[in-house]
Amino acid sequence: QVQLVESGGGLVQPGGSLRLSCAASGIIFSAFNMGWYRQAPGKQREPVATITAGSITNYADSVKGRFTISRDNAKKTVYLHMSSLKSEDTAVYYCKAEWGVNYWGQGTQVTVSS
Repeated sequence: QVQLVESGGGLVQPGGSLRLSCAASGIIFSAFNMGWYRQAPGKQREPVATITAGSITNYADSVKGRFTISRDNAKKTVYLHMSSLKSEDTAVYYCKAEWGVNYWGQGTQVTVSS
């Protein structure tokens, strides 16, 4: 059974930082491309950052220079370090694993507000 479990979300003030984690089980983690996506209220889900099995990263323009995606294959975990957070970063953040098929986590809420 495949499971992706996100954690690390919460309430943070503008300019603050958070680190999201996504722990995977039931997959050959090192073979999967991993990604973080987000969905704000009333908006479509959008890609935030992706990292391939070979650790090539890609970022949405809106988060470049502020967010960093990384992976630890030994821990079967992908991370999203977010800094200089803005109110427009408020969303539910989802983890995705992709290798021919897609698996999604349940999401974790990130709220940026003073």
